[in-house]
Amino acid sequence: MSQADTICARATASGRAGVAIVRVSGAAVPAIAAGLFGSLPPARQAVLRAFRDGSGEAIDTGIALYFAAPHSFTGEDVLELQGHGGIIVSDLLIERVLELGARLARPGEFSERAFLNDRIDLFQAEAIADLIDSGSRAAVRAAQRSLSGEFSRRVHALDEELTQLRIFVEAAIDFPDEEIDFLADDELTARLDRLGSSFDALDETCRQGCLLGEGVQLVLAGRPNAGKSSLLNALAGYDAAIVTPVPGTTRDLVREAIDLDGLPVHIIDTAGLRESADLVEQEGLRRTHSQLAQADHALLLVDASEPVDATLAGLRRELPAGLATTVVHNKIDLTGDPPGLVDGAEDTVRVSALTGAGLPMLRKLLATRLGYAGIQEGSITARRRHLESLRQARARFETGRRLLAEQRAGELLAEELRLAQQDLADITGEFTSDDLLGRIFASFCIGK
Repeated sequence: MSQADTICARATASGRAGVAIVRVSGAAVPAIAAGLFGSLPPARQAVLRAFRDGSGEAIDTGIALYFAAPHSFTGEDVLELQGHGGIIVSDLLIERVLELGARLARPGEFSERAFLNDRIDLFQAEAIADLIDSGSRAAVRAAQRSLSGEFSRRVHALDEELTQLRIFVEAAIDFPDEEIDFLADDELTARLDRLGSSFDALDETCRQGCLLGEGVQLVLAGRPNAGKSSLLNALAGYDAAIVTPVPGTTRDLVREAIDLDGLPVHIIDTAGLRESADLVEQEGLRRTHSQLAQADHALLLVDASEPVDATLAGLRRELPAGLATTVVHNKIDLTGDPPGLVDGAEDTVRVSALTGAGLPMLRKLLATRLGYAGIQEGSITARRRHLESLRQARARFETGRRLLAEQRAGELLAEELRLAQQDLADITGEFTSDDLLGRIFASFCIGK
C-alpha cells in the first residue's frame, strides 16, 4: 500500500455512543470534502455540515474539521468528521468516503505517516500507543512526557556526547604522530568516564520507563488451598476470583490488573500445582506452567499452618529456571505469626489474605523486588526494545573502551562509537528497518 493513498478510519471505538469520529488523511481530502458536503471548510474551524451519499441524500449531520498540510498530525491534509455514534451511521459515512477515493487505514497508519513525515519520532509514536494502553495514572503522566519528546531529547543528548567523543578520537587518528600522546590523555579518560555515567543514568530511566509502560506479569503459584485466589481478591480490592475450601477450585487462569504505587501489575491467579488425574485440572496445570514460563515474577504462596520448607522445595522444582520469586507465608491468622518480613530473608513475607495483615509490607517488598523506584520527577514510558537498543549501545561503548585499553587502538574505539550511535538511532527511528516499523505500527489500534 502506498503512502500516496488517502486513508480513512473510525478514530473512536466501535459501538453505540453519543459521537463517532471518522478521520481521513491524504491528498484526496479536498475532493472527498467536496463530494460529502460541497466544499472544503476553512482550516482549523469547526463547521456544521450535512454528510451526503452519492445520490445527495443525507447520511448524517455533524461537525467537519479540516487541517491543512503540513500543519496536521500526519503532516498531510486531514479531515475529521464528527457525527452521531451509531454503528450503522458511521459505517455508511466510511463507505461514502471510500467511494470518493480513500481506502481503509491499516492499524497505526496515521501515526506511521506522522513518523514518516517527520512530525514525530518513533519513540513519540510508540508513546501514543502507551498513553492509550496506560494501566495507571503514573503511566499516563509518564507517557505524556514521552509523547512530548522528553526521552527523545535525552537520547539525542547522549548521541551528541558520542559524536563529540568520536570527533576527539578521529581527530587524533588523522594525526598519527600524535596518537600515542592522545591515547594517554587524561582528557580522553575523563570523557569516557562521563559518557559511561550518562549511559548509566539513561539506562535507569529507561528501565523504570519499561516498568511503567509495559507493566509486570506477576503469577500467583502454589499448592491448592494455599490462598492464591484470596490474595488476588485482597490485592484487587474486590472478589475477582471464586474462593472455597474445596482444593482445586481455580482451574483456569484469572487475570486482574492492579496499581502498585503507580506501577501497572498484571496478576494471574493459576491452578494449584499438584498431580491430578482430572483432565480439566490437568489443562489448568498446563496453563499454569505456560504462564510461569512467560512471567516477569512469581509469588510463591505457602500455607503457614503447614510444613513450609518441604512445600517450598517442591514448588521451586516446578518453576522455570531463572524466574524471580517472592515467597508469601499466608494464613498467619491461623498460626499467630506476626505479619511482615521473615527474619533473615529478603524475599519472604508473612501475610493473611483473609484479614489483610501484612499486605502493605507485601506491596512494598514487591516494588523492591521488581526494581521499581516509585513515581519520580521526569518519569517516562519505554519499551523493552528501547532498553535492548540502549544496552546494545552501552555494550559497544564498553567494547571500544576495553579495546583502547588493551590494544591502544583509536580506530577500534571510533568504530565501536559509530556502531553505538546506530543502536541509539533505533530508538528514535532514524535507522530503523522497515520490518521493525511494520511490527511496531501493526500493534496500534486502527484510527491512530
